[in-house]
Amino acid sequence: MPEPALLYGFLAALGGGLLVGIERERGKGTGPERDAIGARTCVLAALAGAVGALLGAVALALGGAAVVLYAGLAYLHSRTRDPGLTSEMALLLVYLLGALATTQAQLAAGLYVLTAIVLASKPWLHRFTRQSLGDAELDDLLLLAASALIVLPLLPDRAIDPFGVLNPRKLWLLVVLVMAINAAGYVALRTLGARRGLLLAGFLGGFVSSTATIGGMGQRATAAPHARGAAIAAALLSNIPTVVQIGVILAATSPPLLVALAPALVCAGLAAAVLAGAWVARARSTDHDAPASTASRPFDLRHALLFAAIVAAALLLSAALHAWIGDRGALLGAAAAGLADVHAASVSLGQLAATATLPLPQAALGITLAFVANSFVKCVAALATGGTAFARPLIGGVLVIDAALLLAYALSR
Repeated sequence: MPEPALLYGFLAALGGGLLVGIERERGKGTGPERDAIGARTCVLAALAGAVGALLGAVALALGGAAVVLYAGLAYLHSRTRDPGLTSEMALLLVYLLGALATTQAQLAAGLYVLTAIVLASKPWLHRFTRQSLGDAELDDLLLLAASALIVLPLLPDRAIDPFGVLNPRKLWLLVVLVMAINAAGYVALRTLGARRGLLLAGFLGGFVSSTATIGGMGQRATAAPHARGAAIAAALLSNIPTVVQIGVILAATSPPLLVALAPALVCAGLAAAVLAGAWVARARSTDHDAPASTASRPFDLRHALLFAAIVAAALLLSAALHAWIGDRGALLGAAAAGLADVHAASVSLGQLAATATLPLPQAALGITLAFVANSFVKCVAALATGGTAFARPLIGGVLVIDAALLLAYALSR
């Protein structure tokens, strides 16, 4: 009786080969000119790969050679009608995944599904590359990929300044985040329209970094002035995830501190939602007749670098203040930390409150000050990337959010 793992492997090969084969069968055609590779061929190739893996390396190699030979003959049969090699490459991959399924059934099954998705997405991929993806978009896509996959891993993951706060890899990660968020906004702008696309990108980007999202929206507002209202709304909307994340952090580190700050956090979130809604309503009249996108590029590397430089300056200022004040300045130290990251300040103060190292009222005040200090960086980033037309209403909105936070905090004490 076969072992369960071996049985799962054969079932994965059978199901995966059938899935890919069905996709190929749909475009196979009929008559003497039809493709030679269909559902039954893929199923048999997958099972042959599984059997070959069990029989040993020699049998697997011989089976692979037979599949390559059959794929070559199939290509010669169909090259006048379809010069592509997609079906032939898919058949070889089906065989290899069948062999993989005998040892790693889950991985093979996932790769079978991914293969079928890639094969079925041919119309969409062709339409996207030929109609939607221009030379500028392709250049920026390659730049983003190189920044994330080549430059980022090569940078040192350690501090290089006397204060121990400037980490090149983390700073470059901010650059990548700004470019990625702005590129996501560009794609959403073209596919969903100015309002819905930017709002979605702004809200989701807020969970990554509200400050980076505001920087990206500022750049988008500069590149596409007709969508400035939607960009402002999206930037304001990105403040809501910040409030949510602070609440989650405090719930995990110090629930009593969350209870103390809950009214202030709720009021700040509501203020951000109301302001964003007001700008959405305004954008309906000002952005309605504008095209989906007039921006020439998904992002501007110079703006992303400028944003990282601003954050680096804020980090240095935070560290210098902490070194100057020392342990006596817990509150001002929290505010200085908030210049760089309000979440980090929330974690540290939540832990201090949980261990009774810092009294609960002081911890609550420290997080409030960190939130307000982080708002200052957001305002500077908005001015640096979006200009006064974008920054003026955004700064006003951020001040309203901060006022709601401070008022609720003062009344709840």
